[in-house]
Amino acid sequence: MVNLTYILDGKKINIDKTDNNVSIEIIKEANREKIIVKALNDIILDNASNSLDVQFSDDSKFFLNGYQSWTDTKECYLSEYERIARRAKRFFKRFKKKDTFNKTTDLLLNRFAFDRYGDVLSYDYDKNKLHGYDVFYIKGKKEFFSFNYNFQNVYLVYEVLRKEKIINLVSDIKKLHLKKGEEFVIFDYSIFDNYNDGLNSFYELFPLKNTEKVFGYTSWYNYYQNINESIILRDLEGLDKRFNLFQIDDGYETFVGDWLDIDKNKFPNGLESIVKKIHEKGYKAGIWLAPFVAEEKSQLFKNHKELFKRDKKGNLIKAGGNWSGFYLLDLENKDTKAYIEKCLKYFIDLGFDFFKLDFLYAVTLPRYYHLTKAQVTNNAYKFIKDVLKDKLILGCGAIPSTSSQYFDYLRVGPDVSLKFDDVWFMRFAHRERISTKVTIQNTIYRSIFDKHLFLNDPDVFLLRSDNISLNDKQKEALLTINALFGSVLMTSDNIASYDEKSKVLLEKAFELFYTAKVINYERENDYIHIEYKINDNVYKITYNTMKGELINGR
Repeated sequence: MVNLTYILDGKKINIDKTDNNVSIEIIKEANREKIIVKALNDIILDNASNSLDVQFSDDSKFFLNGYQSWTDTKECYLSEYERIARRAKRFFKRFKKKDTFNKTTDLLLNRFAFDRYGDVLSYDYDKNKLHGYDVFYIKGKKEFFSFNYNFQNVYLVYEVLRKEKIINLVSDIKKLHLKKGEEFVIFDYSIFDNYNDGLNSFYELFPLKNTEKVFGYTSWYNYYQNINESIILRDLEGLDKRFNLFQIDDGYETFVGDWLDIDKNKFPNGLESIVKKIHEKGYKAGIWLAPFVAEEKSQLFKNHKELFKRDKKGNLIKAGGNWSGFYLLDLENKDTKAYIEKCLKYFIDLGFDFFKLDFLYAVTLPRYYHLTKAQVTNNAYKFIKDVLKDKLILGCGAIPSTSSQYFDYLRVGPDVSLKFDDVWFMRFAHRERISTKVTIQNTIYRSIFDKHLFLNDPDVFLLRSDNISLNDKQKEALLTINALFGSVLMTSDNIASYDEKSKVLLEKAFELFYTAKVINYERENDYIHIEYKINDNVYKITYNTMKGELINGR
């Protein structure tokens, strides 16, 4: 049943059918339902929900697609909870309400901004609910599959209400202003009572892409920002002809946001000569940027605050705690867009072919009132595509559904950590935290998107023995699953330093990456059983999600 809340003259009004201020039209087809609202007076949409008559049981598994690239995503049992984000929001609310900001809370909220990376500020977390975005399914005795046709206009939240045992849909329309006579589609989604039928319909909407797979190198997961010309050229020299991309990650610029200021101490000869050497080896040249944000220490932030987005109270919008803390640029400001375009064209002119664009979720943080989050994101990603044109784009920290329209590749999980589940205290941070444990899980479950929405980037594999705390079995599992389920296979290792065992594993991964096809995967508590095929041979492996190891396999 449709439930709509709107605001008129400062008063909230809740309805389930047409009234004097709003008309509601419901259009039903065989496997599709669309709901349109028309404003009969000037109103503000506040909430829209619709419950579905879908059967499930205690042993059902629910696919819950996370808000952005890094958000944990998996098939969940009804007994599981969204623990981290729920605790975080309760923590933030408690201290804000009591106005008891001590040094610890001030550090967490203002310095690290853990509440900015996902949907904690915009979604009402509750222990009774599980939720995911835009694509949803149920596996078990009863099956169900649904996806959002309307993602360019509004994101669709699928809620699993554990007590009521119902599926509730929520349209992300909060605070959208509609003028008298304006119409807006608040829901447009598919409904299938068979998983395969729904998935096939989804693939008809998003047919296979012919984009090239990437087998490449990125500098981040070994040196992080501590890169220089010598390191980059050494690792470039160590690669062989199997690779087709060499990407320079964060650390070449003086500060995030000052993209035109290449650090002369690290790169005294600039980047152009490196690009030429990359091309001479037959690889595409890649570069990392975070185009929508700038850090507090940047010259851009210090000298051009007029380019940054502010809320209704005039406050700058902090987007996260990385680096020295970073803030959102104002993409509704023509001067801001001109600056971003200038930076991107600078790297085009240097000869870069591949752009890894990061922290793209930031554009969704403020309320825009005249646009939904989906519309704002669509405009921002389209702007990037219009500037880069035929250059290859890998989105990161981005909204998956919108990314499908503009990006060639998308990171589908959080950053790989050098420890399996990162340091212990980060497990209480946010759902987008760094974690090899989480990103392997995302790689498997978001594989339904691969080659249809975009080519999936599961992040890196790491086989080196220094500067890493993953054990040998965890490194092998990470490599194997990335090769099986992804279309981007990257590393940050200096390949020239590999021992014979690592070389053999890399050769195996190369074979899996280009010839293997996953037939099926199935979660059983803490284990995921995987079947894949090479030519006419079928292989079975089991992944232990708690230990990060393969317990059997080829």
